[in-house]
Amino acid sequence: MIADVARLLSSHSGGACIATLITVNTLAAIVGGAVRIANIDLADAISLSPSACLRRVKALEASGIIEGYRAEVSRVKAGLGLTAFIGLNVAGHSRETSQQVEQALTAIPAVVSCHVVSGADDFMVEVAVRDLADYERVLLDQILAIPAVTQARTTFAIRTVLSRGPLPLTHWR
Repeated sequence: MIADVARLLSSHSGGACIATLITVNTLAAIVGGAVRIANIDLADAISLSPSACLRRVKALEASGIIEGYRAEVSRVKAGLGLTAFIGLNVAGHSRETSQQVEQALTAIPAVVSCHVVSGADDFMVEVAVRDLADYERVLLDQILAIPAVTQARTTFAIRTVLSRGPLPLTHWR
């Protein structure tokens, strides 16, 4: 994969690899949340011209390494003071069942992350809701209404220590 990225980002004239064009730390800053940095400031930070920097950022976007940009919203200030992690079991373990459950879960606005997991649960779902009454409504009316879901176990977050951060891209060195 790194070879593909290096080929993608290398200049046609110089052939330099990603390690010299954009450092791992700078890439982590781009991917990890420094979305408000101006192209000229990023170019200055990595010693490239603004046009060369922009070409490389566009290449990272086109390759899918940078999947998008987003703003971090305070859940508490947005009125979503309760975070719950729900382990789900489903009946009929098949690709079709998994796809149906995934589609149903991703359609629920309160679901902020959803993972297929190993172990006692089949899915681990994170929901952000206003309060316990809102949680109960989401659980009973939406999650447990999914036909294949047979069991749900919930763990409530008491306090969030870290909910985002830059990806650990040290393996690219």
